[in-house]
Amino acid sequence: MGARFEELAWRETPIGAISLRRRRDPALQVEVYEVKLDDEFLMSSLFPVAEIELARLGLAEMAGDALDVVVGGLGLGYTACTTLSDPRVRSLLVVEAIEDVIDWHRRGLLPFAAGLAEDPRTRFVQADFFAAVAGETGFDAQAPGRRFDAVLLDVDHSPRNVLHPSHAGFYLPAGLRRLAASLRPAGIFALWSDDPPDADFLAALTEVFADARAHVVPFANPLTGGESANTVYVARATG
Repeated sequence: MGARFEELAWRETPIGAISLRRRRDPALQVEVYEVKLDDEFLMSSLFPVAEIELARLGLAEMAGDALDVVVGGLGLGYTACTTLSDPRVRSLLVVEAIEDVIDWHRRGLLPFAAGLAEDPRTRFVQADFFAAVAGETGFDAQAPGRRFDAVLLDVDHSPRNVLHPSHAGFYLPAGLRRLAASLRPAGIFALWSDDPPDADFLAALTEVFADARAHVVPFANPLTGGESANTVYVARATG
């Protein structure tokens, strides 16, 4: 392992080997942090725009103060950090299935996410987001049945391209209804997707929520020299 590449953490998990690595990109002259699951890239610090917009677009739909927010999937921390940058946020519950990912942040391995773990509004919960939606307790075992103003989700690649087959049912109307039950009236559910807007998934959202929209989020791709795009879905529960 040379100076241009360092594996900061690695652990075998029930869904595969997850690793965090840092490399120096000689062309861009920047430090790049990447997360891999086995040989598949999950996320990169080169492409944070849509993860940031997931929080911005979701919270922009919220009225009032003292917001209680759930972030599903911690990753590199961009969505969680952007959530905390909104002064209206009173509490942030981060639901992450892999304890090692939480540990990366507690150990300060990600300099651009500094302060996330130390913020008094933040609480990490090591749990399967999808199992929590389907369970009786909900996201917060300390307060079973607790409801939230917003749930921001970034775990799977898209509703059609899931990391584990057990996640697929969440994206159908029955799974989305269980998620909606964890929201306060007029609460927001927002979802990141690597795919273009999906008409079938948008139809499932509109079947369950009062309204739903798909936002295309373009961003510069320094690897191709062109532009790429992700999708952020934002749905509002019945008021």
